[in-house]
Amino acid sequence: MNNDNDRSYDNNEMTVYALTGKSGTGKSYHAMEVCEKMNIESIIDDGLFIYHNNVVAGISAKTDPTKIGAVKAALFRKDIRKAEVVKKIREYSPSSILILGTSDRMAQMIAQRLELPKISEIIHIEDITTQKQRDEAVRQRKMLGKHIVPAPTAQLKRQFSGYFLDALRIFRGWGPLRDIEEEKTVVRPTYSYLGDFFITEKTITDIVYITGRQIPEIFELKKVVCEKKNEELLIKANAVMRKDSPIVRAAVALQRETAKQIDKMTGFNVGHINIDIREVKSSL
Repeated sequence: MNNDNDRSYDNNEMTVYALTGKSGTGKSYHAMEVCEKMNIESIIDDGLFIYHNNVVAGISAKTDPTKIGAVKAALFRKDIRKAEVVKKIREYSPSSILILGTSDRMAQMIAQRLELPKISEIIHIEDITTQKQRDEAVRQRKMLGKHIVPAPTAQLKRQFSGYFLDALRIFRGWGPLRDIEEEKTVVRPTYSYLGDFFITEKTITDIVYITGRQIPEIFELKKVVCEKKNEELLIKANAVMRKDSPIVRAAVALQRETAKQIDKMTGFNVGHINIDIREVKSSL
């Protein structure tokens, strides 16, 4: 098997590293720091292939509805997901890659599954963090349900549509001349220790109704229908406009502000918002 792996990458002298440690001890949080110090170009973490801080392939295991399913996703058990990531690794051909795993064995299994060269060095989370840091990471996981993904939030919006996401930025230096060193994403997965959560259709339609009331040119919204398809929201609203108002401008304003508020409050991606003008009424 190792010989096959070497032949797969004989034109790419890739060095494979691993960062291992128990779940929730801060591997994803410290992964980018390790990459910076060791000049590692890419990361394999929970089903994602991240190259130069860009997610280029894979589906995050944290989107799986169950803990068991998440483990299988992290190990690339589904052939279609494995094939996509293998293809992208060969396409981008990184000189080095860091595999994150809960154990040395898991990291080795991921390397084998992705047909990578043998791991040349394994770094344990205990080697780069203090006990206090690990205890705090475990507390964040167990008490708050927080998980870190070592990639910018904007790149994960589609995968985590409807999840609670927040950007975590790490700064270098001090004062007005400081530079942004990296951005990570804080996510609370479905299988979080805090239990399941869901956002009802009524919540989405209420946001549309309330947003419509903030636009003076709109007399009222008669009916709002929301449908989720392919991880996007498709929204249709029937509007009654005020007489002598700029109808098109008001409809566009409703679309833009609705998309903004839904993204801000729920994290859902909005595919499209159709506004049907059904009637024009006087304000009297």
